[in-house]
Amino acid sequence: MPLASIPSPSQGVWYLGVIPIRAYALCIVLGVIVAVAIGERRWRARGGTPGTIVDLAVWAVPFGLVGGRLYHVITDWQLYFGPDAIHTPIEALYVWNGGLGIWGAVALGALGVWFGCRSRGISISAVADVAAPAIAVGQAIGRLGNYFNQELFGSPTNLPWGLEIDPDKPGTLPGISTYHPAFLYELLWDLGLALVLVWAGRKFALRHGRVFMLYVAGYTLGRFWIEGLRIDSAHHILGLRLNQWTSVVLFVAALVWFWLSRNKTGEERVVTEPQDGHPADPAHEADQADDHETLSQGSQADAGEDPGEAEGQDGETALVSTFAQTGGEADPAHAADQADEAETAAGRSAVKSERGTTGEGGTA
Repeated sequence: MPLASIPSPSQGVWYLGVIPIRAYALCIVLGVIVAVAIGERRWRARGGTPGTIVDLAVWAVPFGLVGGRLYHVITDWQLYFGPDAIHTPIEALYVWNGGLGIWGAVALGALGVWFGCRSRGISISAVADVAAPAIAVGQAIGRLGNYFNQELFGSPTNLPWGLEIDPDKPGTLPGISTYHPAFLYELLWDLGLALVLVWAGRKFALRHGRVFMLYVAGYTLGRFWIEGLRIDSAHHILGLRLNQWTSVVLFVAALVWFWLSRNKTGEERVVTEPQDGHPADPAHEADQADDHETLSQGSQADAGEDPGEAEGQDGETALVSTFAQTGGEADPAHAADQADEAETAAGRSAVKSERGTTGEGGTA
């Protein structure tokens, strides 16, 4: 029996009336919120339009949740559909009970971001670099959900930080009460990785997806040895767990991408296509179209175009313009009255001109 250990929470679900409040779900939601906040701040610092990361999260989060659950169910199908399954098939849909594969979450989440980037006309590689440290921090927070669910633990240990696990949990061994807190190891690894990514990105001015590739390589490196600590059931290939092989493949792929992109120097677009010097905002296209039209009309007026002719103005409006040019002050609210005054003033000018020509005039 160890002299010291980390106790597990006595429960992971609380009820607000009949509504269950699950710690696992809260940790996932909190991780997403923090990741979006960090990503948004980094995106603005990169020169991007505020609100972009929030909009992209609308694409990434649902895609990521579906991808994460699919990967978990496919790779651990025996837990739901095998002859000795400990869950019923319908429980494959119960995301709140735990079980999200990070590989599927990142893969489908990236697909969602790609759709969002295409709609805004911005570079997905720039978004990936900005989001990489934010994703690592979000993962660290989400791992707290494994703590409340008493899952993602490793082999037995008598170390002072051994994690107490209830004996009825899947993966436990008879007579053993403390295990390596694999979730805690990954949490700390993710936070350290996030700091390294921020430092490396600034130190070496990494662009074109290289920060994201560094994230993939760094995460898979840590995940390989953490996965090796686990003793719960999993598929094995040549003595290694499936997730370890996935880590190896992704680690090599990330390093290859990192190396091949070392000479890329092209500009990465972080704002949408500009209009008249202002970045377009897909959320307010109609308003910006109005602004663009107003600017065009102003340019026509500056170029000397007659506003009355440009808009097909009637005679009254033209007279008001003439009246204003002769010293009067045009008032659009009383165009008709000023038209009469303009006409009278024009008549008086004609009479004076006629008298000057015929010699009539002077004092009586």
